[in-house]
Amino acid sequence: MNLSLKDKVVVITGAGKGMGPDISTAFANEGANLVLIGRDMDALQLLKTQIDTITSALILRCDVTNPKDCDSAIAVTLAELGHVDVLVNVAGGTGPVGDTAWDTTPEGFDEIVKLNMGGCFLMMRAVLPGMIARRYGKIVNVGGTFGMHGRAGRMAYSASKWGLRGITKSTAIEAGPYNINVNIVAPGMVDGPRFRTKVMPGMAEARGLSEDEVIAEHAAEYALRRISTGQDVASACLFMASDVSRQITGVDLPVDGGWAAL
Repeated sequence: MNLSLKDKVVVITGAGKGMGPDISTAFANEGANLVLIGRDMDALQLLKTQIDTITSALILRCDVTNPKDCDSAIAVTLAELGHVDVLVNVAGGTGPVGDTAWDTTPEGFDEIVKLNMGGCFLMMRAVLPGMIARRYGKIVNVGGTFGMHGRAGRMAYSASKWGLRGITKSTAIEAGPYNINVNIVAPGMVDGPRFRTKVMPGMAEARGLSEDEVIAEHAAEYALRRISTGQDVASACLFMASDVSRQITGVDLPVDGGWAAL
């Protein structure tokens, strides 16, 4: 299937870490012109070196929780490439892991909500005027299935991803008349460095289990009995960013092996 993403201008936040490299590489392989955004310029430069063998990539330092950074990143993108076709909001964090609601600090709660909700809002706010003017745009917010189904020990994270659903759905209604699709790709657990070094240790300690036992428990909850990969999430992002999904907006697409929706 031809996704017709060749030469599209695609802005990807959080490109350098977590699922970012998998998602960025997937768009590169489709021939898109990439703008890779993040705070860690070393990670972005490494990714750019790899992607430059496939397609062009512009890297920009941007803290998505800072409105001026977001506006500046899009202003540079418009100056360099003329417009933005697609925004993929990957940047996000895990928040407190293993803490109950009553053990979660106000600071920990505010930090993850500001990043996971506020970062997507600020980037959408920066790109939407240009998309509206061109009567075209695709926005893909990377949410999470804990924003569709509560999870003990992940209250703050769940709240942030649940709130992102409201942001996405309301914006989809507002932007729809301008031929702009706004959707969520909602991964379940995604195997990778962040999963192995940040999520699993906290969950294992809180549960009194080994990390392997916690991973096996998660896999057993999914209909397909396996943990998702970054490539699984990347494929869903490609679909939502393409015109193949032209009649889909305001939805949550779980990529979790069959957990949240079943």
